[in-house]
Amino acid sequence: MSNDLIAKAAMDRRLAEIITPVIEDLGFELVRVRLMSGKSITLQVMADRPEGGIEVDELALISQSISAVLDVEDPILDEYTLEVSSPGIDRPLTRLKDFEAFEGYEAKLETVDLIDGRRRFKGELAGTEGDEVLINVEEGTIGLKFDWLSDAKLVLTDELIKEMLRQRKASGAIDETKFDDIETEQSAEGDD
Repeated sequence: MSNDLIAKAAMDRRLAEIITPVIEDLGFELVRVRLMSGKSITLQVMADRPEGGIEVDELALISQSISAVLDVEDPILDEYTLEVSSPGIDRPLTRLKDFEAFEGYEAKLETVDLIDGRRRFKGELAGTEGDEVLINVEEGTIGLKFDWLSDAKLVLTDELIKEMLRQRKASGAIDETKFDDIETEQSAEGDD
């Protein structure tokens, strides 16, 4: 299986090869690597816990560990800034297993080439079958080969936000008591 969505360009793939073992040794997963060059160069690294819900201090630890390895390997010739972040709620889907994990949630997919005259697909994820990602669009369920995808990310919906909060509570990242007020406010708003 290709890792194109984790790391698109050749340089990104080289960086992914260096960074992945470091992140995995710490017990986390690499979600995405992008080397962004504008006025200055930024290396964006997205990491998460296998079960979701990474914390700020964990991101700092990953950042320190990656920096140490990159200083030794020195793959980026120019000066750069390292940014380590969590995927966020409307996260990119970069691995086949992400499409299984978020089955039933809305997503936007883009393909490298035109498929039946279109490149963008928006709909509900319907899991995977072999190397294909299934998505329910207006015309029905279609299968897109994972290798065809150039971009894929979840769409921010109420269901997704609720699920992310549930996951974070389950992992102990959120103190349940702080959320009681929010829950009641939301249910009161349900009339409009």
